[in-house]
Amino acid sequence: MKKTYTLTLMAVFVAIGTLAAQFLWFPAGFAKAYPVQHAVNVMAAITLGPGPAVIIAFMIGLLRNMLGLGTLLAFPGAMVGAWFAGLLYRRFEKKRWAVIGESIGTGIVGSLLAVPIARLFMDSSAGALFFIPSFLASSISGAFLGWFIVSRVNTDKLIRIQRL
Repeated sequence: MKKTYTLTLMAVFVAIGTLAAQFLWFPAGFAKAYPVQHAVNVMAAITLGPGPAVIIAFMIGLLRNMLGLGTLLAFPGAMVGAWFAGLLYRRFEKKRWAVIGESIGTGIVGSLLAVPIARLFMDSSAGALFFIPSFLASSISGAFLGWFIVSRVNTDKLIRIQRL
């Protein structure tokens, strides 16, 4: 039951993140900002933990790229942000730490990891600090959106089912 529940919840998060990308995004320099991705990262990190959150972020990035809705920069930003959000939430068990983890993971670390990817695969000569403002704008706005949603939903029940 637990595995089926986890996989189903992961699939729902992937669907939300992929479908919402069509409707809620904004250009942010060389990248496209998808705040719903970061909201999903925070929600998945809180309800499922860091491992599933990273898998969800990868799947959303993969589907968005396959559908022509994203860029390769979705991978370093979203996956690192999901991992940081999950680790910090697991460590401190406060929702605000998931927001901080997502913002730092995507906004700082993910943006720095995006530089070599953009250079190798996207023919960009952007410097190390080029992606930070756009990644921060997207991750902070999305992380707060995710925090708002999980603050209004009874996540204790979701988390309790995961720990059974």
